[in-house]
Amino acid sequence: MTRKPAPHSPPVALTIAGSDSGGGAGIQADLKTMEAHGVFATSALTAVTAQNTRGVERSHVLPIEEIDAQFEAVVSDFDVGAIKTGMLATSEVVDLVAERLAGHDAPAVVDPVMVAASGDRLLEPEAERAYERLIGESTLVTPNADEAAVLTGVEPEDAESAREAGGALLDMGAEAALVKGGHVPTEEIKDMLVTADGAETFEHARIETAANHGSGCTLASAIAARLATGEGLFEAVEGALAFMERAVRYPLDVGEGPGAVHHLADLRDRAEREPTAETVQGIVDRFTDENVRALVPEVGMNVVGATPYAEGVEEVAAVEGRITRTMRGLAPNRGVRFGASSHVARFLLSAREFDPALRFAVNCRFDDEVERALEGLDAPVAEFDRAAEPEDVKREEGSTMGWGARRAFDGNGETPAAVIDRGEVGKEAIVKLVAPDAGTLIERTLAVHGAL
Repeated sequence: MTRKPAPHSPPVALTIAGSDSGGGAGIQADLKTMEAHGVFATSALTAVTAQNTRGVERSHVLPIEEIDAQFEAVVSDFDVGAIKTGMLATSEVVDLVAERLAGHDAPAVVDPVMVAASGDRLLEPEAERAYERLIGESTLVTPNADEAAVLTGVEPEDAESAREAGGALLDMGAEAALVKGGHVPTEEIKDMLVTADGAETFEHARIETAANHGSGCTLASAIAARLATGEGLFEAVEGALAFMERAVRYPLDVGEGPGAVHHLADLRDRAEREPTAETVQGIVDRFTDENVRALVPEVGMNVVGATPYAEGVEEVAAVEGRITRTMRGLAPNRGVRFGASSHVARFLLSAREFDPALRFAVNCRFDDEVERALEGLDAPVAEFDRAAEPEDVKREEGSTMGWGARRAFDGNGETPAAVIDRGEVGKEAIVKLVAPDAGTLIERTLAVHGAL
């Protein structure tokens, strides 16, 4: 039987950049990132580099004619919705790309790649001056603090100087500038988007990792991909920064160097949503079959499961309405859905800051009998004391679980199997069991139940 095709017409984006033989940055990072956003990625190669996670060993710039031919081959055949530039290497290449962008109406994201994360130079000094014309053709230019200083003479050290550097880039002709703060030694990373309408700051936590190879390429490609799908500039930048934060939070441990950002972390996480929900449902079914009624607290039990790269409560599956005791056993009130839990989900996410391998948790009744039963677990038992909870934490809705997890996990050499919350007036005592997989959570829970 001959089957009828069912073609799909995705948005198209073009990256003009150098190749990274190590696969973490350059064209390779751009293609992975664009495809992860559902965008068909095309490319025009500017240079071939021999590099890996430790650094750049050699670099060869392609002839101008070959670069131009690639650009023409793409734009003459595809409806390109956005263009992203990366490593351009020489003033001749910069001039060529600027000329080509001037003749194309697709939004252009210019990532002024000058130095690799390893410190190796990727741009000839004289090419820095040629960038002004290219910036003038950009929808958005995305320099880090060092690149912004080279391009504008202003070192972005705080909000005022970042806004000044962004303004200087707008004076060069850019429609907008995203001055990235990752190279500025502050506790929180602050990226500033500067447009003719003003400045907007995006703040996110600094992640203690050296595996940031390809981060600049990935961010610029994510923005370009989102622009190609029709998103507005602010939404594209906001979404790409969230995408980038996850990619850096869960880096790829490859090569002998620090590693690389995980370009597909967001895509893989979305793919794991249904399997995670099904796993949580399987745990609930097992607890129901085993009738762990004796472990259900007065407030109800909940089983939660985080996707592998979860960053928020909306990425944690749980029982809607919790699990309650019946006359003969226990029953979930409703089905499993993402975002259904607040307290236990926040606790699990906070615990994952100390051990990202943790995926599942359950809250159980706690008293002296349960405390004795916990002694038979295969890992340590930790606890936190609500009496030590600061007043500002108590006043902030939903912050107690995060504070409690930090108190229980911080400084522990081994990940606990359970965390005790002895409660206080008006707050029921609870113990939360945590595990990296469903089987371990079931085993630990049934071990406690069996010891009662």
